[in-house]
Amino acid sequence: MMAQTNRELVIPDVDRKVQKFGVKDQLGYLFGDFGNDFFFILVGSFLMVYYTDVFGLSPAMVGTIFLIARLWDAVADVTWGRFIDTRKPSKNGKFKPWIFRMSFPLVFSGVLMFIHIPGMSTGFYEAYAFVTYILWGTLYSTVNISYGSMASVITSDPVERTSLSSFRTMGATLAGLIVNVIGPLIVFVDNKADPSRFFMAAIIFAVLSLSCYMACYKMSTERITETRKEGKTSLKRTLQGVGKNKPLLIILIASLVFIMSSMLKGAVDVYLFKNYFDNAKALSISGLIATAAMFIAIVIAKPLVARFGKKEVAAAGLLLSVIDYLLLYFLSDISASQFLAISAVGMFGFSFFGIVVWAFVTDVIDYHEFITGMKEDGTIYSIYSFARKVGQAVAGGLGGTALAAVGYSASLDVQSESTLQGIHTLATLLTASSLFLVFLLLVFLYPLSKKKTLQLAQDLADRRNAAK
Repeated sequence: MMAQTNRELVIPDVDRKVQKFGVKDQLGYLFGDFGNDFFFILVGSFLMVYYTDVFGLSPAMVGTIFLIARLWDAVADVTWGRFIDTRKPSKNGKFKPWIFRMSFPLVFSGVLMFIHIPGMSTGFYEAYAFVTYILWGTLYSTVNISYGSMASVITSDPVERTSLSSFRTMGATLAGLIVNVIGPLIVFVDNKADPSRFFMAAIIFAVLSLSCYMACYKMSTERITETRKEGKTSLKRTLQGVGKNKPLLIILIASLVFIMSSMLKGAVDVYLFKNYFDNAKALSISGLIATAAMFIAIVIAKPLVARFGKKEVAAAGLLLSVIDYLLLYFLSDISASQFLAISAVGMFGFSFFGIVVWAFVTDVIDYHEFITGMKEDGTIYSIYSFARKVGQAVAGGLGGTALAAVGYSASLDVQSESTLQGIHTLATLLTASSLFLVFLLLVFLYPLSKKKTLQLAQDLADRRNAAK
């Protein structure tokens, strides 16, 4: 018999006059991540080059700022989530009001990051970067955690929640397409980072971001308004279950490495095209190719997973990427357009892991229930989310450290040959190596193959039926 547990019971309290869940909610939720990622992707793709080439900060200093700030972001997420849970819902819901209230200071802080005051000391620029980036990251947590948590109160239907997740991914992808394709055309002038153009981009994306947040607020409806708790779960037992949950531990490590690889590659690619290929505008094409590769992978991922399994498809895609980036490492004398054409295969390959990783998380949540008898979806998901933030923090630190290690200096109009080769190595060989590590973790250590995943689902279904 399944172990007895004390769980949080969520009681839907739906006003019959409230409009039923539908396209309006889906579009509203799409706009939420659309708004989030206008600035999140702008920061992830271009803030490092802004700090090094406009503020004149050393790559190592930028890496330190990113490391500290993103570790704080992980703490801020948990802190804000706890804060909201202790507040009483308003007439407009529990999460929507915070999206409305905090989106204004959030976008304002985003613009502040890209204000350049000429003639100040290096110490001033370091302090300004640190304070404004920390401020933006903290305010981002207040909006993003509110937005992410809101899905659970928009609907309790699993199918409808899946549609919200799909529309969220669509919003993020559209924002990535706009920022990565149009962004380089705005912020670079004659292949150099231009302070006034960065500020203009920040203003444009701030207006777009705020508009999207308002659309999310207006179009989304919180329907589940009452929560009642029955007892408490055992923290000791939860932690013991996490320690025994091998699939969870492996997917945490694999995701950590994958996120670090993706963010490091994104940061280094700016310098690869700007300095190695002397063509910063090629970043736009790279962003367009990455988006196209993701959309193609999304279309074929479902039938491939249905036939071969999530682990198998993700591993095959990673291996394809490893081979592709190893090839690019040895092809050091090709043009930017040739590099982009070949790298499209690598982008396509690693897209599969990014697509199915959320399904991996669902599987490890089920495995936790199987070994503990406790259904703690939120706890296990929060552990995964925390690990992602740590990965982002480490990647931020590694980006600056890696550039410093290869000798990059923003004060030089032309980088040394050894520095250029080092940037090329970071973008190709390091990417191939890290993706190969993820591949090895999935193939040899992650235990939930297609067969075992199906068996796990059946065992849990049998156990739940027996407990009725």
